Amino acid sequence: MPDIAAVKAALADQRIETPSWGYGNSGTRFKVFARAGVPRTPQEKLDDAAKVHEFTGIAPKVALHIPWDTVDDYAALGAYAKERGLELGTVNSNTFQDDDYRLGSVCAPDPKVRRKAVEHLLACVDIMDATGSKDLKLWFADGTNYPGQDDIVARQDRLAESLATVYERLGADQRLLLEYKFFEPAFYATDVPDWGTSYLQCVKLGDRAQVVVDTGHHAPGTNIEFIVALLLREGKLGGFDFNSRFYADDDLMAGSADPFQLFRILYEVARGDGFDPATNVAFMLDQCHNVEEKIPAVVRSVMNVQEATAKALLVDREALGAAQAGGDVLAANAVLMDAYNTDVRPLLAEWREERGLHPDPVAGYAASGWQERIVAERVGGRQAGWGA
Repeated sequence: MPDIAAVKAALADQRIETPSWGYGNSGTRFKVFARAGVPRTPQEKLDDAAKVHEFTGIAPKVALHIPWDTVDDYAALGAYAKERGLELGTVNSNTFQDDDYRLGSVCAPDPKVRRKAVEHLLACVDIMDATGSKDLKLWFADGTNYPGQDDIVARQDRLAESLATVYERLGADQRLLLEYKFFEPAFYATDVPDWGTSYLQCVKLGDRAQVVVDTGHHAPGTNIEFIVALLLREGKLGGFDFNSRFYADDDLMAGSADPFQLFRILYEVARGDGFDPATNVAFMLDQCHNVEEKIPAVVRSVMNVQEATAKALLVDREALGAAQAGGDVLAANAVLMDAYNTDVRPLLAEWREERGLHPDPVAGYAASGWQERIVAERVGGRQAGWGA
């Protein structure tokens, strides 16, 4: 049986990065819904993120999105985060919201457009230098809608050339993390549609280029844990974007739609030593909260990932290995199911109390008065929102 003390120690090493945009207004394809108390500045996003970390104890990093989090002084923003017990994490680029990117950004046929996109990515590296961030995450909406619209291979060549320019600019301790998405907004051929495409581009770049797996970016039925296992085996899993979905990239709270899938993924992470800080896998939420309160939803998402992690760590690896070696299919499956069906909430409540945290982070936040305070204080100005 797993050593509970070892499980608790592993949980203490876990770090989940929260997204700055998760604290702002968002909505459906048709409407962005405004809520009282939403941050108006990047600094107020950090204030909210600090509350998430205060009650969960494992969310000390905040991912930035440029230009949504543009400020005049990024070093000062980093200092502001540090004062609140946080650090600035992954810098996420944006090459999908300008009119110039109608036919693509780094893969566009127009060299002027490609140059504009690359200059933005290089500016993001400058921001990393100022904030101390180590990871640059790239997701491209590039692709085509119609057969014959552009040359598929030529677009891969343009992508490789653009990525190489950015990779060469990185510092020795910085990484390029390439995300993939099988469709949307391009419907005929997305330029980085799957882990294989991302992997091939990263291999050509070098060791500091790695693949990002977003749990919402796959076709229905895709075995995501298989992808995770292979990337860990090759040392190319750079990070996760956790969310949940029913149909496509729904960006729902992590673990809310298919918690068993999240458990299966995190078991492969545990098996491949992905929780070891030396493996350097960045775990991040990438989701928006449209109809629910922002901060409690982020807290709940962190808890869902933590619960799935605890279950993954409880898998009796020795018993599983014996069943697998003996060809006992049902026994092997039962070992996994026993861990998944374990109620880890008492274990996690105990773990939190041992660290001076509220045993129930959602209840603790609700009783803190922070929500009422920000609703009263954050009046006027321009609220942060998706794309703003």
